[in-house]
Amino acid sequence: MREGSYTYKLFSRSDFSAFWALFTDNLINLMVLAGVCQFVFGMPAEIVYGRILPGAAVAILSGVAAYVVLAKRAAARHGRDVTALPYGISTPVMFVYLFGVIGPIYWATNDPMLAWQVGIGAGFMGGIVAGMGALVGPWLKRVTPRAGMLGTLCGIALVFIGTVPLATVFEQPYIGFASMIIILWGLVGRFRLPFNIPAGLLALIVGTLVAFSIGEARISLEGTGFYPPLPYVGDLIAGIRHLFANPELFLVLVPVQIYNFIETMNNVESAESAGDHYPVGVCQITDGLGTMIGAVFGSPFPTTAYIGHPAYKRMGAHAGYIIGVGLVIPAAAFLGLLAFLNNLIPEAAAAPVLVFVALSLITNTAHCVRTEHMAAVTIAMMPHVSSFLMIKWGALMGALQATGVEGLPRLGDEALTAALLQQGAHFAGHQSLSQGAILTGLIWGAIVASVIDGRFRNAGGFALAAALMSLVGIIHGASLHWPQLGPVSAGYLIAAAFLYIYPLFHREGAAQNQNVVLEEPPATPAE
Repeated sequence: MREGSYTYKLFSRSDFSAFWALFTDNLINLMVLAGVCQFVFGMPAEIVYGRILPGAAVAILSGVAAYVVLAKRAAARHGRDVTALPYGISTPVMFVYLFGVIGPIYWATNDPMLAWQVGIGAGFMGGIVAGMGALVGPWLKRVTPRAGMLGTLCGIALVFIGTVPLATVFEQPYIGFASMIIILWGLVGRFRLPFNIPAGLLALIVGTLVAFSIGEARISLEGTGFYPPLPYVGDLIAGIRHLFANPELFLVLVPVQIYNFIETMNNVESAESAGDHYPVGVCQITDGLGTMIGAVFGSPFPTTAYIGHPAYKRMGAHAGYIIGVGLVIPAAAFLGLLAFLNNLIPEAAAAPVLVFVALSLITNTAHCVRTEHMAAVTIAMMPHVSSFLMIKWGALMGALQATGVEGLPRLGDEALTAALLQQGAHFAGHQSLSQGAILTGLIWGAIVASVIDGRFRNAGGFALAAALMSLVGIIHGASLHWPQLGPVSAGYLIAAAFLYIYPLFHREGAAQNQNVVLEEPPATPAE
């Protein structure tokens, strides 16, 4: 079909339900980052609601505009309806920027203004790195098995997008269960709700009403007002100068932005698995530019094509749902309504929507990869469990210090590590796996999938890439450093050597060991 001959309707009835799911996802991110900046880093409301949130809204608006255009082009090219890629603040990268860039500056200087300036400087420089992913993104997409790309996303979905919100539900069960059962009813079970009310909207309403009834929600106009988006070029330059004066911050910035452009690549692959095809390089440039625009207008936090496209595709959404988010989020940010919603909607009422996104992504992955590749998906998820454990162990130590416990060893102390090992907690191994978990998961998923397919040299290429990245600390290291051969790097080199050499010697037909039982044989019927 000739491109341009198909008329694509931007809006469909299903966009209304999808809007509430994506809006809630973005809203939770904005609520979390606003709370951390204001109450942990001591930033005044003028910075949080007057600069950061309007800047994030501008970034979201610009990215939404680009992804609507891409959806129209994709529909015209394929002659059918498509679902636009969801877009917003990257959840994992948001936490890295909060506690890896902004936090250390604030704790070292006790200057929230400087912390914000460095944050937007890091966001701008990070956007450049993310956009540069377009140079290698299409090639990576060709050589990386789908199981590796989707598997590492499933790991993020399982622990961060699914487990953490589910824990929130159980912390406030009256609110969380009321919202959760509606999500299960309308989105997971896919039953029609009364009056065709979107399940996400009804879940928020019911959860909030329950919260009011038990005194867990309040109406407050604190923080509301008019906050027009303004460029902060002088503050941006000051932040970039501080970055170059303290280059150790780039050791956090560069790896996490490598993660960000790979996250975009993975999410484009997720969309393709659901039937919608988008140019990965263009998407990576879009995400990088959106991040840079947001930084100019005051937001430190990178934007990206969101995880969860299959869920919105399953709802039947077109592009209207992201257009709605691109209009409502900026309006709420510019008028200070996000502060109002932050006070009004309890987190437990919104959390089940994220649980649904996690369930949809993992379920879709199970359907769109070959059954034998589920081993690759599974191993790709595992590093994220280690990442989750490291974050929670760090939070435990911080909580102990906050309650006045003195003389605590730091995490990583040799005696503490040995004691943890005696108790069955493999701290050193989890620490290594957690460092660069998104890349580690992708690499191991790709290695396993390639070995299953008998593509040993492709698997060897990923093992060699892992060796090179671990040499300089991109993975399995706390920070970037000069090349240093350690046990993990040596292990990857040995694995790469085997994977390259083995095909030279194995006999035809000997690629599989017939003595290995991969699954249980069917049970014999009872006599």
